[in-house]
Amino acid sequence: MPAAPPDPWPDSSDVAAPPAGGRRPRPFRTFVLKIHSRCDLACDYCYVYSGPDRSWRDRPRMMSTAVAARAAARIAEHAAGHGLRGVQVVLHGGEPLLCPPGHVAALVREIRAAVRAPVRASLTVQTNGVRLDETFLRLFKDLGVGVGVSLDGPARVHDGRRRTAGGRGSHAAVSAALRRLGGAAFRPLFRGLLCTIDVRADPLGVYRELLRHAPPVVDFLLPHANWSAPPAGGDGSGTPYADWLIAIFEEWYAAVPRPTSVRLFDEIIHLLLGGHARTEGLGLTPVGVAVVETDGTIEQTDALKSVHDGAAYTGLHVARDPFDAALLVPGIAARQIGAAALAPRCRACPVVRVCGGGHYAHRYREGTGFANPSVYCPDLYRLIGHIRTRVSGDIMALRTGT
Repeated sequence: MPAAPPDPWPDSSDVAAPPAGGRRPRPFRTFVLKIHSRCDLACDYCYVYSGPDRSWRDRPRMMSTAVAARAAARIAEHAAGHGLRGVQVVLHGGEPLLCPPGHVAALVREIRAAVRAPVRASLTVQTNGVRLDETFLRLFKDLGVGVGVSLDGPARVHDGRRRTAGGRGSHAAVSAALRRLGGAAFRPLFRGLLCTIDVRADPLGVYRELLRHAPPVVDFLLPHANWSAPPAGGDGSGTPYADWLIAIFEEWYAAVPRPTSVRLFDEIIHLLLGGHARTEGLGLTPVGVAVVETDGTIEQTDALKSVHDGAAYTGLHVARDPFDAALLVPGIAARQIGAAALAPRCRACPVVRVCGGGHYAHRYREGTGFANPSVYCPDLYRLIGHIRTRVSGDIMALRTGT
């Protein structure tokens, strides 16, 4: 009988074993709490409810205060054990504002009660904005919770992708919420806008619509895709995502002053100038994000739900397991060992320190796991090269006085 094929990377490796060379796991600093497991939109690119992972079906709709208290105690335990002075806690979903305001307040109070000085907990809620009314905004102001909102561009673009289950667009409701959030009373809560890229849309039209709301930060997100489920418009013959982003980069980079931070561009420039990665999708800095589902299950990054059923699974639960146990899960350990986790082609690439192999979920290929370049490799290479040329040209001009 032939031997069974080895499990794909990283399950086939001893990556989670105690390192012989003195490397120590890096602690989690960001904790994503899935406080509601359902959503009130049916986005056409959703990787949770229309993706291969079905675990959401068996989970409670809302995180209970008991689970939140246990998760918060684990966060405090982890922070104290690693000497952390601050952690980030993201209230997420589904759509977190499907929870009643009183329940959200109870969850936040459990977190604040457990994570106390000398550890500072910075809380943010990430919402689609449809239910972000005055009641929620006043609550978040009272509780000191920041607010991030998803917006994919002008009405025609946004409503073509982010609709209710009944087919109604959500742009009008989100725009109204952003007007409230951007007003003087609540502006300090505004943390930024998330925008998932649609290469069919006019990039500058999308960018200018986002700027209309004066966001402090814009995050442009590559749709979660992989080699076994390629991205729309990405057949490998061109660089449509890089071309889309470069059009925005040129307008953003030339603006004086720049109207907002575009996290992707700022991060690439930061890495090109020798800095360390501060986001999950670029660079070689060890990942520091853990997810807690509504039932208390500890999981890996949510994006892995786009890969296959159970890809984010760890087998851990806040009722019995510390977050330190998650640091030894192969998928998490693999994202903490830098270039050693990358495919040979990536390790030999001249932009590897900036690209970092791309987002972990985007490297997956059925049969080989995650030991592959990103499915967006050509796009990342072109985008990084373009930004490097522009920035290095400006640095040279400053040095020579031209």
